[in-house]
Amino acid sequence: MRYFLLSMITGLLATPEYIRASLAHSSADTSKAIAGKLERQAILYDASKRFTFILTEQAVRWPVVAPLALAEQMDRLSALTYLPNIRIGLIPIGVTTPRTPLNTFTIYDESLTVIETSAGSLVLRDSRDIQSYLDEFSGYEECTLFEEDARAKLSEWSTECRS
Repeated sequence: MRYFLLSMITGLLATPEYIRASLAHSSADTSKAIAGKLERQAILYDASKRFTFILTEQAVRWPVVAPLALAEQMDRLSALTYLPNIRIGLIPIGVTTPRTPLNTFTIYDESLTVIETSAGSLVLRDSRDIQSYLDEFSGYEECTLFEEDARAKLSEWSTECRS
């Protein structure tokens, strides 16, 4: 599964406080939604599943929560980079990308891509559309910081949040 995260951190990677804050706009009781998102995180530890997450600096640093909680969220991202089936990459502001990112999207496999917009989600099943998003994702991968470089950047940003 490939995730391109333009403006926020997905619930799969989020701390409980981040999830709570991201649902704060809802007038409904969100306790079940929070519990569900946290429960779904167990899939990250299924070694038969492979994940690549690409996050823009904006997605990581957007102040969804207070600075200390945001630092904790960054620390969680860094810790998850050590799992063998997970790649978390960052595109810092100022890095030139092959395309201008317009939306968050998830490529589940070669038969399903979901694009998230402010109006809702768009589900793509046509192989040509999915290939277009696979190509776009590959382009972003080429300019993304992974592993030690990503951990160093997360540490830098986390330190800034704590100061």
